[in-house]
Amino acid sequence: MAKWMVSAKKADFDGIGKRFGIDPVIARIIRNRDVEGEEAIEKFLHGTMADLYDPYLLKDAGKAADILCEKTREKKEIRVIGDYDIDGVCASYILTACLERCGAAVSVVIPHRIQDGYGLNDRLIEEAAGEGVDTILTCDNGIAALSQIALAKKLGMTVIVTDHHEVPYEVQADESRVETMPPADAVADPKQSGCVYPYKGICGAVVAYKLMEIYLEKMVEAGALSDGEATAFLQELLAFAGFATVGDVMELTDENRILVRYGLRQIERSENPGMRALLTVNELTQKRLTGYHIGFVLGPCLNATGRLDTAERALSMFRTKDQAQAVTIAGELKALNDSRKEMTLFGTAQAMDQIENTPIRDDKVLVVFLPDCHESLAGIIAGRVRERYHRPVFVLTRSEEGVKGSGRSIEAYHMYDKMSECKELYTKYGGHKMAAGVSMPEENVEAFRAFLNAHSGLKEEDLVEVIHIDVPMPMSYVTPELVRQLSLLEPFGNGNPKPVFAQKNVRVCRGRILGKNKNVGKYRVADEGGREYDMMYFGDLERWHAFLAAHFGQEEAGRLYNGGSSAIVISVIYYPDINVYRGREELQMVMQDYSA
Repeated sequence: MAKWMVSAKKADFDGIGKRFGIDPVIARIIRNRDVEGEEAIEKFLHGTMADLYDPYLLKDAGKAADILCEKTREKKEIRVIGDYDIDGVCASYILTACLERCGAAVSVVIPHRIQDGYGLNDRLIEEAAGEGVDTILTCDNGIAALSQIALAKKLGMTVIVTDHHEVPYEVQADESRVETMPPADAVADPKQSGCVYPYKGICGAVVAYKLMEIYLEKMVEAGALSDGEATAFLQELLAFAGFATVGDVMELTDENRILVRYGLRQIERSENPGMRALLTVNELTQKRLTGYHIGFVLGPCLNATGRLDTAERALSMFRTKDQAQAVTIAGELKALNDSRKEMTLFGTAQAMDQIENTPIRDDKVLVVFLPDCHESLAGIIAGRVRERYHRPVFVLTRSEEGVKGSGRSIEAYHMYDKMSECKELYTKYGGHKMAAGVSMPEENVEAFRAFLNAHSGLKEEDLVEVIHIDVPMPMSYVTPELVRQLSLLEPFGNGNPKPVFAQKNVRVCRGRILGKNKNVGKYRVADEGGREYDMMYFGDLERWHAFLAAHFGQEEAGRLYNGGSSAIVISVIYYPDINVYRGREELQMVMQDYSA
């Protein structure tokens, strides 16, 4: 079970509430997100596009835009090379759409996950040179492609890198780090040294968006399009920048909050046939979108094509002008994602079985080798395993050239840094604090597992999930107005989770199981004063029922569903919501965790 801790950060919550016209509970939650000072609070609550950072602060962005303007005027062939995930697809679209709009000679390639692997490779470089490409423009990759970019330069090509991943480094004798930068003509990556961009947490698509802001400004000056056309075009592209920010699990703090908030509204009204088709096949055209819809409904459709087919299919959906064709592709992507879900369930079960029935169960860093698993699913499965065991996890699969895998981490473990300590074991690797990818010879798997566990630096307390309670708050305090104010805190996601409330001594009176798959619990609960509330539970029902039987007995657990009134009393972590049914609004609580 998770450890519950109450966030106890101090501030004048009543004063903040009066200053900004919000409930003190909302003020407390904002403080728990480390947002302090009137300017920061105002930006958190009401930040606008005017609050976004100047793209010229991004090192080399102005230089890269100048190069692209020159290549556009000279009709030199520009090749965009992206990545096969959500971020890479959206970044590729942003770049190609802008360049095409301004009359550039541009083509785009997204590497095949299995045949090419992540990022640039020699084949892509040589193929581009053979086809007369003048300039390579990367997005969401390239910062670690030193030899590949060196090859491109040797072949006479101009290279521009746009990326957001960690810059590779060499550790010196004095343990200092020296960056190893690719020999490109321009490198736009906020994580490189000497870059003064104030916010380092933007995704690859946002780096591309920032570059295109400058490029379009310069092309307006050159008379390629009007200022109004450029502004409207950037507004449309905001949908893709926001989509990628959520899809790549960036922290929804600072600038990213604004990009996603405005991006979600832009997705809802997008004129892009592919975006409209994606909403249509997922039955979301009439809904107000949240980060959840991107992360768990729309985004996985884009990722599925990169996992099981080719991500260029997803890109073609956004690039087509034919609505019927867009709907056809969107339907294919959804079908692929449905297939991916089934494969993921099977792979996750295999991983759990290996952990439970082999000595790796005791490891602090879990390295799971699933030889027959589709390599594209490794990251998803690693994420599922991490959620279950709250440990850093690598899932490795057998590929044509050894072993490939993906890792997902916990807050206490910087995955990229720890991996870098044994990089001699890999043929290729990359990533950041919370996620990484790796390739290695199969014979190195055990050495990899042994090294990571011997040098993890993790303590037992790091391996216990901690749920930080924003406010211990009786359900009786919840009102429709408070629930509406909670929407001021959106978008929720990584770095800005949904607020967490808790109450002790909640009696679970009666319940029933709902849903097509019988996987949702609906309960009537009562507080100490006897006031009753509806409470929903969307979590693991099997685990919930085992908890009830263990603490209250099978008979009492059964009484919960047989029409009687149970005597089950628990502590709950919950989130309040408003259920709208047949035009009526009713308060309900959503249980997120529980304890005896």
